[in-house]
This record gives sequence, structure tokens and C-alpha cells, in this order.
Amino acid sequence: MESISCKSLEAMTGLLWIMVCYLSLASSSSQAKPQAYVQSINQSSIHLNIYHVHGHGSSLTPNSSSLLSDVLLHDEEHVKALSERLANKGLGSGSAKPPKSGHLLEPNSASIPLNPGLSIGSGNYYVKLGLGSPPKYYAMILDTGSSLSWLQCQPCLVYCHAQADPLYDPSVSKTYKKLSCASVECSRLKAATLNNPLCETGSNACLYTASYGDSSFSIGYLSQDLLTLASSQTLPQFTYGCWQDNQGLFGRAAGIIGLARDKLSMLAQLSTRYGHAFSYCLPTANSATSGGGFLSIGSISPTSYKFTPMLTDSKNPSLYFLRLTAITVSGRPLGLAAAIYRVPTLIDSGTVITRLPVSMYAALRQAFVKIMSTKYAKAPAYSILDTCFKGSLKSLSAVPEIKMIFQGGADLTLRAPSILIEADKGITCLAFAGTSGTNQIAIIGNRQQQTYNIAYDVSTSRIGFAPGSCH
Repeated sequence: MESISCKSLEAMTGLLWIMVCYLSLASSSSQAKPQAYVQSINQSSIHLNIYHVHGHGSSLTPNSSSLLSDVLLHDEEHVKALSERLANKGLGSGSAKPPKSGHLLEPNSASIPLNPGLSIGSGNYYVKLGLGSPPKYYAMILDTGSSLSWLQCQPCLVYCHAQADPLYDPSVSKTYKKLSCASVECSRLKAATLNNPLCETGSNACLYTASYGDSSFSIGYLSQDLLTLASSQTLPQFTYGCWQDNQGLFGRAAGIIGLARDKLSMLAQLSTRYGHAFSYCLPTANSATSGGGFLSIGSISPTSYKFTPMLTDSKNPSLYFLRLTAITVSGRPLGLAAAIYRVPTLIDSGTVITRLPVSMYAALRQAFVKIMSTKYAKAPAYSILDTCFKGSLKSLSAVPEIKMIFQGGADLTLRAPSILIEADKGITCLAFAGTSGTNQIAIIGNRQQQTYNIAYDVSTSRIGFAPGSCH
């Protein structure tokens, strides 16, 4: 990793000076702002280490003709970041067999509406959550690949992007507090963000830093406040990041809700009340006004799902892995050896387009084109989508079914809205892509997850799938 130093900071104290130094380094480069983590601070320097981790959606409005192109560009950066994170890491075996039945001990759950992000310029999905006393509600992107939740906060000492909701002002909340460097939560930042915490001189306030694979980064105060899921469902002392500087591509969302397997994630913080599980259904994303989705924290009904083991990477234990065993097109297997499927495979709500290893994707593309090309004319590639046809999504009525089958018999049975994406007027493309580089991984993106009820039963290490059109 590269190391950059900011000299002569002995007389400078506070978060503002840290960020001024940080931004001056970033702006001095002719390239995009670096993906940087503040690794350590001493009497004379701040060291910024380059480290790719994660990426997110688009900063454009849903009416922009280039929205999809921008989403795909940053989705590719996101996937590259995940690939780098998983490079040369050994995947653990996880659960050997999925449990056949069982309920969580806590029968209660909290359910929140979940919406497609086109209306706020993102390719991801968001919920509206309340923060503070009295609560104010904010559009927060759902991210199963992140642990620490954060949102933009006043006074935004350096920069905040435009968001759909008014900025959160912690000074008007009766329950807000900054966490100190001596707090247990501050000591957990390394595991949650892959970066050591910083300590603000004078105030002893704990500072977090985070970096994302699409040139996004965040720095701010580790904080606590009252979280409101619904009018009667609250969590006192919810730990999150109060963002003071944003150089990211998060659309007009206020922040991110982290649902990964980590002690600082929202899931872990709610688990003592609702149980260590959550489920969601992503509504179709082809309309900025479509709704009907939900995020449910808490107990799940095992009778509704087909389960597959939730696997764990020992070096990346917070991410959700599973075992892909086969793919069929129009009921026919791709004809690949079983060993081809044995690659690290994760399911991630923050990835839009599903990625497959090159050999697997080539076989899928060949089988799909063989059927589609008999009825529809081919069209040029669009961005990373290299399998396109002439016609709108509605006009392509004879689309072969694709099924992704997982260990234990669970599957995602995909039809046209989850297989294709309308890239431009009169051009529709296969919503899959091959992973680039030598790190062959598979990522199940949110386009292929839509309209399925998907359950993450962390307490019994299993992931469930149930078709239901978000009902």
C-alpha cells in the first residue's frame, strides 16, 4: 500500500485540520481522489494508506439518460474492490448442511418499506429510518457488504453531497453523543472498516475513516443516538458514523445502513431484541416509483424458504457467502464441471449486476444467445454488458428462464425482468457480466435478487430464498 504524509501538523488540532490535509493530498493528484484510509497519526504526520474496499451506485438523477451507464461504471469499480479484498483468501467450509427447520427464540420483528433507488439517483435500494430525539427520517441505502452505518451530519466541516432529505443536525437531538476513543465501540472500528480509529486532539472524540472502491471515502465522528425503525420500535444508543466529509457516489441518499456480520452493524445492534436474522424483498427496479419491497429485522418463518448454508471466509467473516452448484438456461445445465462452480460466491445487495467467473459467464452467454438469437436481432455492447438485443424489455417476450441453483437445493429462478436490463431506447442486454482480472469470484447482485424474499438467518448460518413478488 502507498503511504502519503502530511507534515507540520503539531499546531493543528481537530477533525477539520485532518480533513484539510486529506483533501489537499487528494486534489493535488490529476487522477480521481484516492481510496484512502487514515492508518495512524503521530506528532508530525498523518499517514494515508490506499486501500480499495467497496463501491456504490450513481450520483445522477433517474431522468438522466446516462444513469445506467454511470451505475454500471461504479458497479464495476465496486466488483473490482471486492475482488481485491478477496484475493488470495481461503474460503471456510461454513455449515456442512442447512438446518431443516427451527425458529428464532425471539418471535418479534420490525418491518420497514424498501424502495428502489432510481428516485434518489442510485442503482441500489433504500429504507427511511429515523434518527435522533425527536426523530427525523432519512433515505439510507441497504448494504449487506458494509458493517458500519453512517449518514451525513451538520455542520459538514468539509463537504457533503446533495441529498433528498435535510441534513441531520445532531445539535437538535436530545439523545445524541460522540463516542470517546476509550469506548468499546471505538475499539471495534478496525474490524468494521478495516482501518484503525483516530482520536481527535483535545476532545478525545473517536474518528472513523472509510474508503470505497469507486473513489468514495468518508471521515467523521463515531456517534450514538436513538434509532427509530417504526413509531413503536426504537433502539437507544444506536452506534453509527456521523459523516463530516463525503467524496462519494451515493446518489442523493443520506447514508448507508450496514447489515454485514459485524458487532457494529445494525443487525448486531438489534439482535438482542429481534434475533440475529433479517430478510428483505427488493421490488423491481425498472420504475423510479415502484414500491412494495420490505426489510424485516428479526424472526423468519422456515416453512417459506429453501435454505442453503451460509459460508464464511475466515479473512472476510462479515460478508455473506454461499455455494453455487449449477446454472440452467431454459431447464438445461450449462454442462460445466462441478469444479468450475467451486469459487468464492457472495450475495450482496450493494452490487447491481451479477458477476460470474469468465468460463462460467461464457457458457451462460453462449446458451442464452443460442436461444435468443433465433428470435431477436443482436445489438452492440453497452458498457460492461456485452450481450444485447434490439427491442425493449417489454417487447422481448420469449426470454429463456435462467435458474441459479445453490447447495442444498435452494435456487433463484429468474425471468425476463431479472435477466435483462433495458440499456438504451430499443436496446436490452443480459444483466450478467464476467469478473475481470485473475481473481475469479461470483457475486449475486441485486438485479437477480429482486422480487424474491431472501432470508439471512445468521443464528443458524443459512440463507433462504422464497419467490413471492414481495408479498
